[in-house]
Amino acid sequence: MAGYGKNRDREGNPEYDQLRDDLKNGAPRRVYVFYGEERYLLEDAVRRLRTMIPEGTGEFNHHRLEGKDLDLNDLADAIDALPAFSERTLTEVTDCDLGRLGEGDRGRLTAMLSDVPDYATVVFIFDTVEYKLDGRTKANQELKKLFTAVEFTPQSERVLTSWTVKILASAGKRITRPAVQRLIAMTGGLMTGLRAELEKLISYTGGDAVDVADVEAVVVPVPEAAAWELTDALIAGKSDTALERLSELLKMNEAAHKLLYGVSLKLRQLLIARICLDARASRKEFMELAGLRFDFQARALLDAAARLTGEKCAAFCRMAADTAYRLNSSSRDEGELLADLAVRILAA
Repeated sequence: MAGYGKNRDREGNPEYDQLRDDLKNGAPRRVYVFYGEERYLLEDAVRRLRTMIPEGTGEFNHHRLEGKDLDLNDLADAIDALPAFSERTLTEVTDCDLGRLGEGDRGRLTAMLSDVPDYATVVFIFDTVEYKLDGRTKANQELKKLFTAVEFTPQSERVLTSWTVKILASAGKRITRPAVQRLIAMTGGLMTGLRAELEKLISYTGGDAVDVADVEAVVVPVPEAAAWELTDALIAGKSDTALERLSELLKMNEAAHKLLYGVSLKLRQLLIARICLDARASRKEFMELAGLRFDFQARALLDAAARLTGEKCAAFCRMAADTAYRLNSSSRDEGELLADLAVRILAA
């Protein structure tokens, strides 16, 4: 899909691998549910489904319905429509909150989807509405049996690195491994943002090599990445860098609660790293416990934790929790509270 090989790091997601095979073979399933954080892959899958409809025949064979005000009669008509000048039809339903369907509508939808013709594909796409369907009820269990539900999750460091190298190579450029890691960190590791920054790097870089300096000159870090860098500086005691990063984040008008969440999360991961070091746990075990996706992030946290005591790591977490309480209960300026947290951590 989109030119990259099967991701063997995606354990436990056979539906994703099956979708790849379906699209490669030109034999899609009858009913899909597409959801997940990695929109680049999701949109690429939808694009590939659309290419199965011959150009110029979309008016007859490609049906798009909005889920918010979905009329099941319209859906039935789309599913039952015979293909014209095409072997297949495609029906897209965007943001249908399946969990809010009444019992009657859910039963009707189940009956409808259980009888989709073999020439038709129906795909429910979740964008602004969360895909959730309580599987504890019998009606929902019957409905879920009809779906091939595919979650598009963020990719591993290995896959993102390979993908980045291939895109730059197609433009006659190469990139150093530290630059790839910096790029992934600054973009948050999602392919949509990463692709946009790669286009900027291709235009910006005069020579054939992309290094860390090029990445830092061109890429604007997402707020989550900036919060990560802020916490890095706080942990390392780099006061000038930390206060500079905090000032940048406040100028971005990032919500104080969201910024504090990012800092608190990394401080908790730092504490987990210290506990894992004491328990002689493996890096893989640490990454699973801390919810980390990238090996270079895990190494950085473990290195930082090795220089700190467990008591200090726990104290950092308590400081963040105290700031969260004050943020919710005090009328004091939010920026001042965050600056106060930074000063307290730096002084610890």
